[in-house]
Amino acid sequence: MNKAFVKETDHDPDDDLEETAPALPQGAKNYMTPDGHARLERELRTLLHDERPKVVETVSWAAGNGDRSENGDYIYGKKRLREIDRRVRYILKRLEIAEVVHPENQTNRDQVFFGATVTYETEAGVQRTVKIVGLDEARHDLGEVSWVSPIARALMRASQGDLVKLHLPGGVEEVEVIAISYAEDATD
Repeated sequence: MNKAFVKETDHDPDDDLEETAPALPQGAKNYMTPDGHARLERELRTLLHDERPKVVETVSWAAGNGDRSENGDYIYGKKRLREIDRRVRYILKRLEIAEVVHPENQTNRDQVFFGATVTYETEAGVQRTVKIVGLDEARHDLGEVSWVSPIARALMRASQGDLVKLHLPGGVEEVEVIAISYAEDATD
């Protein structure tokens, strides 16, 4: 059939797919550090007040140019708007169920709990430092790991000097806890 007689829609099948959040353990709360919560709020504000209005302006301009079926600015802009709206919905849901935990308020500083910065040593003698943070704020490149990650679960409730077993796909590795800290830093 000739393309001129087929109604094209703006509907994208990907639109029906919600951004899937990393799964929280059954009945668990969505713990976040104050820094992580603030980062998500900043991202939300940026999307709503900066990025989305610019894309809406571009789409409006492109729509006024006539044929939308071959208008790259219009097609890309509509797709980007759907991506922004999906991310906004995701962030709103995650912030709604978030429980902010202040690591500096931890009274038992001798054990590893949420918000702890932990230095550990592997069997190979390699020292690593990780900060245990919320699911939505983990940044592995900065040494921030989710509290449900294998390393965080292995380290939970450990004390300095403890040997803990880390279950990896390649087997079990024993790591030693070298240091534990709860100092809140403002890394971004």
